[in-house]
Amino acid sequence: MLLNILFGFTSHSFFIFGLEITYYGFIIAIGMALGVLLACKNAKLRGLTSDDFVIAACYVLPLAIIGARLYYVIFSGQSYTFTEVFRIWDGGMAIYGGVIGGAIGVTLFCLIHKKNFLDVADVVAPSLILGQAIGRIGCYFAGCCYGIEVTNENLMWFPLSTQINGVWHLSTFFYESLWDLAVFVILLVLLRKNKYRYRGTSIALYFILYGTGRAWIEALRGDSLYIGAIKVSQLLSILLIVGGLILIFINYLFVKKGKAREIKDLQPIWAESLEIAKAKRTAEKKEKLHKRQEKQSDKKDDKS
Repeated sequence: MLLNILFGFTSHSFFIFGLEITYYGFIIAIGMALGVLLACKNAKLRGLTSDDFVIAACYVLPLAIIGARLYYVIFSGQSYTFTEVFRIWDGGMAIYGGVIGGAIGVTLFCLIHKKNFLDVADVVAPSLILGQAIGRIGCYFAGCCYGIEVTNENLMWFPLSTQINGVWHLSTFFYESLWDLAVFVILLVLLRKNKYRYRGTSIALYFILYGTGRAWIEALRGDSLYIGAIKVSQLLSILLIVGGLILIFINYLFVKKGKAREIKDLQPIWAESLEIAKAKRTAEKKEKLHKRQEKQSDKKDDKS
């Protein structure tokens, strides 16, 4: 089994109770689930609750899937019928589209539920890159996101290269997975060790670090999406890096001019909001318990 995975795994799916499940979808689902769980755990670091991120996931995950599919359909250069656009189980998803769709979901969540976008984005950043690190492994089983063909026999070994449909290619999906994992560790440690000075620094670093890795890895890809002669993902990677640097600079200016607060000044406010949220949840639980007891008491009276 391990040798098949490393040097030419041929199966793309497995069955549970007669239902066919692709490894690609299964692995991406694991990445999403772990990302949501991690965000729930880190929520308190920005004065948010786990409930906030459970609700946010209801916005983010569907829009991320839609964004990933539409991105691929738009830039793949292929023709799709209306129904084929929605056949995500046939393959054809793009991580950058998922990130864009997810960002729209976070924005909607923050607008509707009146949350600070930078606070939510800072918590989401480590979860997002973790999901990407795991999701990239699924690309192997889908036979996508591979690198240029390897013709030198001395380079035909894992993890430098891997077989896709019997042909050796650079394992760019594996390179990106390792890069994303390293970025995840950096972002998680900085967030949990409270090393950031300004709101939005975590997501800004995600833009810079992920964009840097994706830019050079995309140069090795053999199945990239193009606009003319330009690789779409390389262009977006450069824009991410620039956007991350601009965000850090803007945060610095806002704090310097007194238009925004540093994280150390916001922490007492976040702690107070968490206490209020905790007290509210406790009161709601007591109220539910009281109503349940009243119903049980009414049933006993009816029986008597």
